Amino acid sequence: MSAHIIDGKALAQTVRAELADKAAALKATQGIAPCLAVILVGEDPASAVYVKNKVMACEQAGFRSLKATYPANVEPAVVLGKIAELNADPSVHGILVQLPLPQQFDSDAVLEAIDPAKDVDGFHAENVGALMQGKPRFIPCTPHGVMKMLESAKVPLKGAEAVIVGRSNIVGKPMAMLLLAQSCTVTVCHSRTRDLAFHTRRADILVAAVGQAKMITGDLIKRGATVIDVGINRTADGKLCGDVDFESAQEIAGAITPVPGGVGPMTIAMLLANTLEAAQRSAR
Repeated sequence: MSAHIIDGKALAQTVRAELADKAAALKATQGIAPCLAVILVGEDPASAVYVKNKVMACEQAGFRSLKATYPANVEPAVVLGKIAELNADPSVHGILVQLPLPQQFDSDAVLEAIDPAKDVDGFHAENVGALMQGKPRFIPCTPHGVMKMLESAKVPLKGAEAVIVGRSNIVGKPMAMLLLAQSCTVTVCHSRTRDLAFHTRRADILVAAVGQAKMITGDLIKRGATVIDVGINRTADGKLCGDVDFESAQEIAGAITPVPGGVGPMTIAMLLANTLEAAQRSAR
């Protein structure tokens, strides 16, 4: 029997409709329109698409959106100056710098320049520390989306064995903290893990976030497990695929997310959720 498909696109549409209602209510009662400012540096096609999708999502939900674009050779001081300007603007509630940045940038310094109260990506060290303490201000968008998907699919979390393949600051590490907070037993695997199959085959919940196309095959999965595919890769013929080999995995897993149409739409929905939260806090 094939796995149940966790439809991130449909869930994201529901979440975004709810956020649009809340944004309209905030504007009607407080005169505040949630506003997200996005900074794009360079001409990377994938980054440009991501930014376009984020701006479009804002507009569809009734949020304000601002976009600042710079050439790849821009001096970092110019971008840092723009961030300072946005930090000081009370009508801007969320600031996002699209990664990756060109080589002349210190990405950590750029992220640290964002006001933590406007860091809707959840990447500022202050917000990372709050997440580690179990008191997050903003939950990083992709792990936040994954948790919403697990909730929607009614996946039991308490006491579950959760295995994450990937240890990035953007997905792997915050994902581990969120699953721990729900009383999962969490293992984080990575490129130096000696016996990956040993770990993945005992996972009730398997999150693939390693950036290697179709790396997780059906024989690495426990029968009946919930498989969350965070990866976005392109095959030689240009088609999108995840870190999971969907064809073999869906015959073993109990539930699985597709690529496209899985985690990706939920990432943008949670970005809007964080921006709305920032706007609501500004009204208090």
